[in-house]
Amino acid sequence: MSEYRPMARTFAHLSDEAIVALVARSDEEALAELYDRFGRVAYGLALRVLRDDKLAEDAVQEGFLTAWRNADRFMPERAKASTWILTLVHRRAVDLVRREDRRRAEPLAEGVEPAPTASVEDDAWLRFERERVQAALRQLPDQQREALELAYYGGFSQSELAERLGQPVGTIKSRMFTGLARLRELLAEPGNGETAWKPTPSTT
Repeated sequence: MSEYRPMARTFAHLSDEAIVALVARSDEEALAELYDRFGRVAYGLALRVLRDDKLAEDAVQEGFLTAWRNADRFMPERAKASTWILTLVHRRAVDLVRREDRRRAEPLAEGVEPAPTASVEDDAWLRFERERVQAALRQLPDQQREALELAYYGGFSQSELAERLGQPVGTIKSRMFTGLARLRELLAEPGNGETAWKPTPSTT
């Protein structure tokens, strides 16, 4: 898990609820501030549920993506912002536990050889998917595309990207959160809402 470095405290004087209101207006700096305030606690919560560093990071990332997409639905009269964020992360962590349990409960039938996966059709499909991803990346804002390409193709962690680009870790995470959300929209099949390409970068 990466080190949570405090970013320039542009919003330090604002309440948590005010930060969420700014996130609802698609303010990426507000999302980064929200992550700086609750990212460490959210990761600790996810890790207690999942007991796996990588899955905990996935739960936090997807929980904050959900917050980004649904901030306009947050009602401060019903819950504190911290409770809302942690509930989203906890819910995603529980979903991942169930997914892993299902995966482990589906072993190959004894004595049945798995079907070979490499074929001309598979190769063609992989090339098609790669081209779709590259085309979608070209539609992202420069800063989001740069962060994603360096992470997934260059192998840089988020803390390394922060140092390389001269930005706080929270800002890098915000760019990747919003970039991934936009990629999912661009790559979603009609009536699907999910993309076949769901990268989960290391944040160490």
